[in-house]
Amino acid sequence: MVVHNHSSRYGRYRGGPDPLAPPVDLAEALDAMADDVMAGYSPRHALQEYLRRGGRNHEGLDALAGRVQQRRSELLSRHRLDGTLSEVQKLLDTAVLEERKQLARDVTMDDTDRALREMQLQNLPSSTAAAVNELASYDWQSSSAREAYERIKDLLGREVLDQRFAGMKQALKDATVEDRAAVSEMLRDLNDLLGKHRRGEDTDADFREFMSRHNHFFPENPQSVEELVDALAQRAAAAQRLLQSMSQEQRDELMRLSAQAFGSPELMAQLDQLDSSLRALRPGEDWTGSERFEGQEGLGLGDGTGVLQDIAELDELAEQLSQSYSGSRLDDLDLDALARQLGQSAAVTARTLGEIERAMQDGGYLRRDADNDLKLSPQAMRRLGRSLLRDTAKQLSGRQGGRDTRVAGAAGEQTGSSRQWEFGDAEPWDVTRTMTNAIRRTMADGGDPSRGVRLGVGDIEVTETEARTQAAVALLVDVSFSMAAEGRWVPMKRTALALHHLVSTRFRGDRLQLITFGRYAQAMDIGELTALPALREQGTNLHHGLLLAGRFFRQHPSMQPVLLVVTDGEPTAHLLADGETWFAWPPDTETIRVTVAELDRLGRAGTQATFFRLGDDPGLERFVQRMVRRIDGRVVAPEAGDLGAAVVGEYLRAHFRGRPYDDADWAF
Repeated sequence: MVVHNHSSRYGRYRGGPDPLAPPVDLAEALDAMADDVMAGYSPRHALQEYLRRGGRNHEGLDALAGRVQQRRSELLSRHRLDGTLSEVQKLLDTAVLEERKQLARDVTMDDTDRALREMQLQNLPSSTAAAVNELASYDWQSSSAREAYERIKDLLGREVLDQRFAGMKQALKDATVEDRAAVSEMLRDLNDLLGKHRRGEDTDADFREFMSRHNHFFPENPQSVEELVDALAQRAAAAQRLLQSMSQEQRDELMRLSAQAFGSPELMAQLDQLDSSLRALRPGEDWTGSERFEGQEGLGLGDGTGVLQDIAELDELAEQLSQSYSGSRLDDLDLDALARQLGQSAAVTARTLGEIERAMQDGGYLRRDADNDLKLSPQAMRRLGRSLLRDTAKQLSGRQGGRDTRVAGAAGEQTGSSRQWEFGDAEPWDVTRTMTNAIRRTMADGGDPSRGVRLGVGDIEVTETEARTQAAVALLVDVSFSMAAEGRWVPMKRTALALHHLVSTRFRGDRLQLITFGRYAQAMDIGELTALPALREQGTNLHHGLLLAGRFFRQHPSMQPVLLVVTDGEPTAHLLADGETWFAWPPDTETIRVTVAELDRLGRAGTQATFFRLGDDPGLERFVQRMVRRIDGRVVAPEAGDLGAAVVGEYLRAHFRGRPYDDADWAF
């Protein structure tokens, strides 16, 4: 029997986004955005701030930008730019030392000749470049000295080529005469191609022919002349910035040494022509910048150019991560560059942030209004309301002994009968009757219930309940400046959104009116209230708010009027007969009088009223206590963080007329 041993290797998926990665969690992003929107920021700004901060399980743009800046600083603090000069100096010292040894050993040499040679070696210029150039015509007696000197020319040739073509230094190590000839031929053909391209005379066939002959010099694998120019210009510009980052002395030394590259002045002429063409074709590259290197690790010309390219790439990433330019989106991020500079995890983080941005903008959570500004969509408002209501339910559960209470639209007590479901019904299903209807229908249609039953809308029956009084609920929220100044602005909005979601999804027979009151009062929909910026005008015009609430109640005469007032200050303004507002601090007697009169009017109409007193203002405490005694209402004094639970709890209490609501009343 033949046994086949199979082995498998597993590693990171590299075919693009991980197909098994979980979908992005928009709930956290939406909640974070909601807090910023409720605090007065635009949805666009709120989304940008979330992307900057990041979430619980991933970094934000600011953290990535910080890592980019740290990487840039590390490159500058680690390196210095005299690597090539140091290598040349070591080879020169080796050549001179070996030559002196040979002169001392050679007993056959004429003494005068030996003395002249030793004098020339002794009096070489202190400048490395000048010494190398002076020895260009020297007749070396030592073969090892000659070899060391030839390595200088080889090193310089490979370095100047490595400046323009990454990897050339290593590729041309131990290069033959034929290899150098191939480089020279490539440079001639490249300059011809770029010259034709500058004049607009090149064709696709010219590019294809060039690449077919010289593609091994271009690991970037450009697919067009433009891509070829881009790659070469970025490298050439980095080489120029490298030279400008050196001291003037280092620059002069290298320029003089370059003439010895491969011992071929033609090479530098070809490279100068190449640089000239690239400057003309890509004037937008940074050809004049410089950096300050302060490290101890010497860099050669090629490696230094690579570091300058890295720094340029990091600078571009920093701009992309800033998202500060017009029309910026995270789709602009170069994920490949981010992975090269910071590692694959950074690219994954950036991809996640991009997916969140796209999902928020393209997934229906943000929409553009008539002014082309981003707004939270109704879908986003529903999701936020559901999340806030869930939080409120947890708070109420804690108040009731820690039970798992869940929000629901309670009807009345069950009668034991059932009826067919109708649109808008919030009553629980009669599961037994519903399944029986589905089985009967399946059999009547000739189906076999044992092979599965598919429910239809007509099968559903709900349990009948006793009639429940519907409510017209007016939630009045104080939007005076003190609400924002004391940190109550966002809790107030979260409360309104939670109550709105509860009424619109669980108590759809009720009606809810949101009314803001500052210097004036105004009825608002939930979207307007959520986006309302903090107002800096003074005034607490409860009188105007009560007038609007009364008008709302009169529009729904068959419903139980429920008044919920959230405020942190006693009334300081009231509405005059001409529609203007009167403001006074301390509160004017007339302001108090008309406010009390309007509240009395609502009380006589049977309104159930609850005041939610925020803060410890003694004047407000005295005022609301007198008010609730006049209309047999209630006062609740929650902390700002408990406001949502307090308001929802009072709304439910009003529905059940004091009967404790339990798990049967909540179904979230």
